Amino acid sequence: MEHFTLLIAIVIITALAFDFTNGFHDTANAMATTISTGAMKPKPAVAMSAILNLVGAFLSVEVARTISGGIIDEEAGIQPEVIFAGLVGAIVWNLLTWLAGLPSSSSHALFGGLIGATVASVGFGAINGDAVITKVVIPAVVAPLVAGIAATMATRLTYRVTRNADEAASSKGYRAGQIASAALVSLAHGTNDAQKTMGVMTLALIAGGSLAPDSDPPLWVITSAGVAIALGTYLGGWRIIRTLGRGLTDIQPPQGFAAQTSAATTILASSHMGFALSTTQVCSGAVTGSGLGRRGGVIRWNTVSRMVVAWLLTLPAAGLVGALGALLAEQGDWGVATVAVLLVVVSGAIWARSRRRPVSHDNVNDDDPNALPAEETVAVRDEEPVTDASVADASTTGKVNGTVNASPGTPAHTSGAGDEEPALAVLAPPVVEPDGEERTAPADSTAGRSTPTAS
Repeated sequence: MEHFTLLIAIVIITALAFDFTNGFHDTANAMATTISTGAMKPKPAVAMSAILNLVGAFLSVEVARTISGGIIDEEAGIQPEVIFAGLVGAIVWNLLTWLAGLPSSSSHALFGGLIGATVASVGFGAINGDAVITKVVIPAVVAPLVAGIAATMATRLTYRVTRNADEAASSKGYRAGQIASAALVSLAHGTNDAQKTMGVMTLALIAGGSLAPDSDPPLWVITSAGVAIALGTYLGGWRIIRTLGRGLTDIQPPQGFAAQTSAATTILASSHMGFALSTTQVCSGAVTGSGLGRRGGVIRWNTVSRMVVAWLLTLPAAGLVGALGALLAEQGDWGVATVAVLLVVVSGAIWARSRRRPVSHDNVNDDDPNALPAEETVAVRDEEPVTDASVADASTTGKVNGTVNASPGTPAHTSGAGDEEPALAVLAPPVVEPDGEERTAPADSTAGRSTPTAS
C-alpha cells in the first residue's frame, strides 16, 4: 500500500509538471499579439495572464470530465504507471516544440501520450474511439478554421469601420481593446487547459482506488492544477511568443484585437460544451486569419507549414513516447524509476540546448530568424494613409506604417539569413541598366530608393 501511495504521488507530481509546461508553452496564445504590438510590456503581460489562468481554472469542470471519463475507459484496468508514462510523452513533446519555437498543441500531446500508453498496456479496447473523434479530432480540425474565418472577417470589419478615423487615436483604442481581449483569452485558457491536468489527476486517483468512477475533481486537485499552470504562464515561453507574435504575420493593434476576441469566443464556447480543443491551434488560426483580413498583411507560409506539420505529428509522436514509457514502467519499480530518470535527463538536455540561443522578455520582439524571405510570402500593397512620420521612418527602415515599402510588381530580397539578422524583407524598386533591362537593386540602408547606375 505504501508503494501504491508513492506511485500515485509520482503521477500527481508528473501531472503538475506537465501542467507547468502547458502554462509556459501556451502563454503565447493570450499574450503574443499584445506584446508584439506594444499594447503591454512583456513581464506585466505574462503576470496578468498567469493570474487569469488561475481564476479560469475554477470556472468549470466539463473538460476535466472529458479527460477522466471520456477518452480512456476508467474500468479497463488502467494502472497509475501507465498514466505516468503518458504524461512523460506529453512533457517531452512540449519541451521539444518549445525548443523549436513552434506553437503546437499541449492538449494533443497529452491525449497522444495517454492513448499511446494505454494501447501499449491494455489495448485499443480501453480507448473510447467515439469520444476521441467527436471531442478531440473534429474540434482539432474545425476550431482553428472557425477562429481563422472569424478573425479574417473581424479584421476586415475593424479596418472598414475605422478607415476614416484618426490613425493614432484608433490604434490607442485598439491597444486598450487588446488588453481586454487578452485577459479574456487568458481566462478561457485557464478554463480549458488547466482542466486537462485536473482530468488526468482525477483519472490517476480513480485508477488507484482513491476516488469512485465518474467523480468530479476534488478541490485540492483544481487548486493545484490552477497554480501550476499559472506559474508556467508567468515563466513566459518567450520562444513561442516570438513565433506567434512575429513569425506568422505582421500584427497591428486592430488585427491583434480581432484575433484575440475571435479566439476567446471559440475557446469559451468549446469549454462550455466539454470539447478539449487545442487553444494553441485556435489562437494560431486566429492570428493567421487576421493577417489574411488586413490589406497589406503578410503571411509567412513557411512558418505556418512548419506549425501544421507539428500539429500532425503531435498525437503519434507523444503516443510513441508514451507507449515506450508504459512498456518500461510496467516492469516494476526499476522501470518507473528508469522512466523518471530519462525524463529528467531529456528535459535537462533540451534546456541546455535552449541556452545556446536564449529568448527572453528582453528580445522577444526581435524578428523571428526562421521567418520566410519576402519573395515567398503573400503580400498585398497596404492602402493605409501615409503620414509624415511614416515617410521619415521609411527613409531609414524602408517601411511605411509598419509594412514593407515597395513599388508595385517589384521582386523582393532579404537582408540576410544569419541568426542575429532580422527576418523581415526589404523590397527595392527596379534599376534600369544600360542595356534597357530592368533589374532589382540590392537591399541596403537606403532601401526604398533607386540605386544610381553607371552610364
